[in-house]
Amino acid sequence: MSTATGYRVHNPATDEVVETFDSLQDSEIDGILATAVAGQREWAALSVDERGTIVQKVADLFDERKHELAQIIAEEMGKRVSEGVEEAEFSAEIFGYFVKNAAELSKDRPIESFAGGRAMVRSLPIGVLLGIMPWNFPYYQIARFAAPNLMLGNAIVLKHAEICPRSALAVQKIMDDAGVPAGVYTNVFATHEQISEFIADPRIQGVSLTGSERAGAIIGAQAGQHLKKAVLELGGSDPYVILDTEDVAEAAATAWGTRMYNQGQACNSNKRMIVAEDIYDEFVAELVKLASAMKPGEPASEDETVYLPLSSRGAAETLAEQVAKAREQGATVHVGGELADGAGALFSPAVITDVTKDMDAYSEELFGPVAVVYKVSSPEEALELANDTPFGLGGAVFSQDEALAERIASQLEVGMANVNTPAGEGAEIPFGGVKRSGFGRELGPLGMDEFVNKQMYYVQP
Repeated sequence: MSTATGYRVHNPATDEVVETFDSLQDSEIDGILATAVAGQREWAALSVDERGTIVQKVADLFDERKHELAQIIAEEMGKRVSEGVEEAEFSAEIFGYFVKNAAELSKDRPIESFAGGRAMVRSLPIGVLLGIMPWNFPYYQIARFAAPNLMLGNAIVLKHAEICPRSALAVQKIMDDAGVPAGVYTNVFATHEQISEFIADPRIQGVSLTGSERAGAIIGAQAGQHLKKAVLELGGSDPYVILDTEDVAEAAATAWGTRMYNQGQACNSNKRMIVAEDIYDEFVAELVKLASAMKPGEPASEDETVYLPLSSRGAAETLAEQVAKAREQGATVHVGGELADGAGALFSPAVITDVTKDMDAYSEELFGPVAVVYKVSSPEEALELANDTPFGLGGAVFSQDEALAERIASQLEVGMANVNTPAGEGAEIPFGGVKRSGFGRELGPLGMDEFVNKQMYYVQP
């Protein structure tokens, strides 16, 4: 396994370092922040419509360049090309949504004042923000952070994952080509030590991180130490509850397709499938059939039976160790869970059952193509199991009895509860979690309500 570090294109299919990039120099930090502060002031002075004209060009360029963008992340982190195109299209949709809705979402909100004056809450930008983004959705993660904040009038310093330098630069080029002013969006190949320096600097007013629990704890602590607003979108182990279905094979196919999207490397993937006992055996058998049909292939393939490498050899090794530990502790691994020999990050999709509360896999996040299935005897047992986790990102409940599904889904301890669909998704749908899945929201109307000065404005007549 290659032990390369730093910013590089590290092809997960071959474990080959294709290209390396220089990290930021310490001497550059002050100039970057000075430019960002100056740029933000000019940007905030523009009207929402003026900012929107430029941000709409960002949206248009994401759509125009979607095939190029997809090819970049196919090599960087192994994403299927068709999924990369979808991601770029969704990013364009997100930027477009905030262009269209920013004026309404950030308008002054009058307050009835019993003192006789004129009172309102104004939504104002707070300044320069630091974004720390992950590799699993290199464009979408940036879009959901950058789009609302650019429309608010904030400026952004963006540190991307070290294995996504080309996609990071591609987004910077889109911003530049769209006419985003200097300093308003700045990509930095910063080290962890330099990120600490950015957070400590008084010119940074807020921090947004999407990543692991460990990273969230570190960044959250640093933000708190320096009294900075933070949004943290962390891990998840989302429950996917199937109380009944008229077509078990179709339900299993939907669950499997959801779990396999992006090779299972999504925070809100259905990592725990909780299935009613009367359909459990057939459901598991269908999953095993689907997993057994999977074969390794190339990112250009649109064949749903083709699986691709995980983001890195290290990620694949970690997942393989988790699956092996589950087996050692008594879980049943029906199929898959094997790390390919030699270089590369191929990991065969797996189906696991018989996980009990005393096993590590019960409370861990398995970030990859692993379906863990639990059997329950009642909706109440399903709910108890669904909520018995340190995470609280999303969850879904399926039943032909919609009222029953809604009753259970409404009691999920998650930031996003869904009924009869794997996930409600769209630029207008807020995203975020509770418990150890973090705090704060992105997308939708809540996406413009985080890094904002909700200024009380009162005029005495």
